[in-house]
Amino acid sequence: MLSTDQITTALFSSRRSARLRLAQLHQMEAVSRFVDVTTGSGQYLYTLGPLGAVVHPTQFNDPNHADARAPRTSIDRTERIIGSRRLPHLLGTNQLFIDLISYARTDEHARLSRWWSEQHTTAAFAAASYAAGSGTGVQPDGHGIWHAGGRTVGFFLEHDNGTEPLGTVLRKLRAYEQLAIYGPRYPVLLRVPGRRREQHLLDALAGVPTAMPVATGLHGEHPAGPAWTLTTDPGPRRWLHELPSDHGPDNPATNPHRFRDTDLSGPDPEP
Repeated sequence: MLSTDQITTALFSSRRSARLRLAQLHQMEAVSRFVDVTTGSGQYLYTLGPLGAVVHPTQFNDPNHADARAPRTSIDRTERIIGSRRLPHLLGTNQLFIDLISYARTDEHARLSRWWSEQHTTAAFAAASYAAGSGTGVQPDGHGIWHAGGRTVGFFLEHDNGTEPLGTVLRKLRAYEQLAIYGPRYPVLLRVPGRRREQHLLDALAGVPTAMPVATGLHGEHPAGPAWTLTTDPGPRRWLHELPSDHGPDNPATNPHRFRDTDLSGPDPEP
């Protein structure tokens, strides 16, 4: 699910061009649309329509129930999204990846080489966790591979709207600690709505060593730029491509999705 503004930012040179193309796609039922009543913007939100669901039959996850039975129709699919209490969270999560794609359009040396959803990331790394004998698996809101400035950085995103206690947010890091033993040691991005909550996280993690990097950032700051503060080195903010990152051991059994730096052709689709 993406908003009109997000689609415009990622793919078009003007909002008018985006709206004309989206109107055509809606007319041919490639996409479905509904008015965003969650943020007050009044813009359309788009998801796959009947034709789009035929072309991409597996590209759906119930926002509220990851293990729910697949919808029988595109109408059912759309209704589940419209009725989801997680709409603001989904839009916020997607915005980080949209901003990275938009940045890459202005820099020929930058590229978002992987964009995985919460459900696909959880499933992919759950298999690796099982193979490694670990009882826990990561459940990030998204996973990406970003290339810029001559460096390739993987990351796991935890998009925080400030609705959970800080203790709940911090407990999520345990699964990443386990993953770092046998899999990638990618930075965990804790993206929060305000500086006060960010400072509370930094205070809680001050002097706490972690097997993987942890960085905080704010919703309103561009994720490709100097928007990230390492919890172990809370000095000047770093660009995303400056964060430490390790693809992990080259072991197909425990790290089957290890990214190859030679594979920088474009976003990695979800199988």
